[in-house]
Amino acid sequence: MSTVDRRQRLADEPFSYRVVKNGSVFVSWQGRPVTTLTGAAAERFLVQIDSLDSQAAQLVMAKATGNFKRGNERLSRERSRQ
Repeated sequence: MSTVDRRQRLADEPFSYRVVKNGSVFVSWQGRPVTTLTGAAAERFLVQIDSLDSQAAQLVMAKATGNFKRGNERLSRERSRQ
C-alpha cells in the first residue's frame, strides 16, 4: 500500500483541471475551483501532467492546490463548537 494516499481519497478522482485560452489553468476539487495557475507555473503543470496516468495526475493536482484538505478539518470544526 502506498503511503501517499492511504485513505484512497484520490481513487474517486476528485480533482480536475481546465485550461483557458490565455494559458491559465484552473484546478478544481469536486467541481469547485481551488486554485489558478498562470505563467510559468501553468506551463510546468501542463508539461508534468501530460504523460501521467489518472492516479498520478490526481496527486499532481492535489499538490498544485498547496495546503489543502489535510484531513483534520472535522477535528477543528468540532473543537470550535466546544
